[in-house]
Amino acid sequence: MTSTWIWIAVALVAIALYLSWTAGRLDRLHARIDATRAALDAQLLRRASVAQEVATSGVLDPAASIVLYQAAHAARQAEEEQREVTESELSQALRAVFSEAAQVDAVRDAPGGEEAVGELAAAVRRVPMARRFHNDAVRAARALRRHRKVRWFRLAGHAPFPLAFEMDDEPPAVLAALARP
Repeated sequence: MTSTWIWIAVALVAIALYLSWTAGRLDRLHARIDATRAALDAQLLRRASVAQEVATSGVLDPAASIVLYQAAHAARQAEEEQREVTESELSQALRAVFSEAAQVDAVRDAPGGEEAVGELAAAVRRVPMARRFHNDAVRAARALRRHRKVRWFRLAGHAPFPLAFEMDDEPPAVLAALARP
């Protein structure tokens, strides 16, 4: 009789250890989501800031400057609910303004333009990477949260269900070609 209780205790301890390990893994995934979201926010802010600098530099034609400035300003000022839409609009504005190599050359020829083009090319390259890292972390957390053991034992606690960041992040072809190593 005592050996049965010992085996039951061992089984309960093993289950508790497994559930604890799973809860820790889920917690690490949620921390990773927070870190990747912060990195994504930083890259989006950097892209909008550089786009705004280029728009106000005076090297673009007035219409392109206005379009780019308004899209970058809207992306920087957007509320969380509208963030994906405004960032997509900034991507579209960047593709519209820098659809031709002549526009990039005009920016390059201005004083400090070479540096501005380099910063913009790097910024538009980093946004899709940061978004991919974030969405991969979200996908992993969602997969783990869908398991029965996580739902039954409420291992996620009160953490909100992770949401992916969906936006149009395709860079202008001319800038994407400059950003390649």
